[in-house]
Amino acid sequence: MSPEPEHLDPSELGTKEYWNTLYTRELSNHASDPSDTGTSWFDDSDAERKTTQFLESLSSAAPLAKDTASVLDLGCGNGSMLFALRDEGWTGRALGVDYSPQSVALARQVASSRAAGDDAAAATVEFAEWDIVGGSYADVLGGGQADGWDVVLDKGTFDAVSLSDQRDQRGRRLCELYAGRIAPLVRKGGIFLVTSCNWTEDELTNWFVGKEGKGDFAVAGRVEYRTFSFGGVKGQAISTLCFKRV
Repeated sequence: MSPEPEHLDPSELGTKEYWNTLYTRELSNHASDPSDTGTSWFDDSDAERKTTQFLESLSSAAPLAKDTASVLDLGCGNGSMLFALRDEGWTGRALGVDYSPQSVALARQVASSRAAGDDAAAATVEFAEWDIVGGSYADVLGGGQADGWDVVLDKGTFDAVSLSDQRDQRGRRLCELYAGRIAPLVRKGGIFLVTSCNWTEDELTNWFVGKEGKGDFAVAGRVEYRTFSFGGVKGQAISTLCFKRV
């Protein structure tokens, strides 16, 4: 087994207080101007569009049929990822969860605003407050999802968890627990798609594949982004890897 990557230094971006403050501000901004829906993470890398395109390439497989595949978005923020999937014809059950109540309030407010316009499908997206590390599975595996979700998305949430300095009773950082918490959310044969600006593809693979207690994940694909070269080494600003639960 490969050793885990070195931990990131803790940051305020790993605290619930930071996100509550951010989404309180974005709630107020959206209330004043419905066109201001808040931050879309990794927008400068076009991650949302590229992610939907990647999922489109998988949708010919029956379990990922666009009209039936269930989608769970971890750390949903303003809900933009799920709205983007609705725009592309993904009509199965969609649930966005976040541990920040202000985030959930914002996502619901944006959904209502979109539904009042010409986007009736936005009203079918569900949002709920849920803590990925400590929340009860019953809250997200109910309503027909007892065996897990077809698609589980993480766009920057593992990054935030990796920046938390919280530890469990055994002294482990929360990022060490993350893969084990994710696994039951993904049905056997389903996929987990994670986007990060803090971890490389190799490091993400190291976090999620082949370690005891971290679920039965295998790399099943990647999203390609514009590359850059520095010091003779090629790289990407962000990484998106697709893991299949086997």
